[in-house]
Amino acid sequence: MTEVPPVQPVHAAAAPAVAVAASPAPVARLSLRPLALGELADLAASRIPAGMVGRVQPGALPPAFVAQRALDRIGQGASEFWCATFLIVRDDGEIVGGCGFKGEPAKGRVEIAYGIAPAHRRQGAAAAAVQALLDLAFSNGVREVFAEILPENAASIAVVRKLGFRLDCTRVDEDGDVVGMYSFAPPVERY
Repeated sequence: MTEVPPVQPVHAAAAPAVAVAASPAPVARLSLRPLALGELADLAASRIPAGMVGRVQPGALPPAFVAQRALDRIGQGASEFWCATFLIVRDDGEIVGGCGFKGEPAKGRVEIAYGIAPAHRRQGAAAAAVQALLDLAFSNGVREVFAEILPENAASIAVVRKLGFRLDCTRVDEDGDVVGMYSFAPPVERY
């Protein structure tokens, strides 16, 4: 996987796309592109943003509640960089998923989330996106990244384990679901 250059927290609409490599070969190159506030508003209203029509795989965009949560947090003064969503985009412009931070870091920790369109799963896109989020987080002062994953989501668990996350505990989340809390703290020399 290629190294992602450090990106400073900036306004999401102005943030550059971050190139990531994925494997195996069917998904050769991906980039992360932050969603602008207007695009988040469209998604929160269950609309596909105008510039994305015809380029989005079914199941690639984050659900309306994720976009609304981001808008609510940003509206309360939180950083767009830490609360907005990144699109996972192939070289040809096709949108295959979304990922991002679920809020600003607290005590050096930040939570991530990600999703890939069913037609593009098991091709390395999720691992590439999570690696890019790790690189962004650690380049911006975070010491630990975590993800909460339902126990039955074996594919997602495989992604984080492949990248070196460890299962810390299980807990009941705000929706009443039991989730595993997986975390990753890099070796000091890596970042």
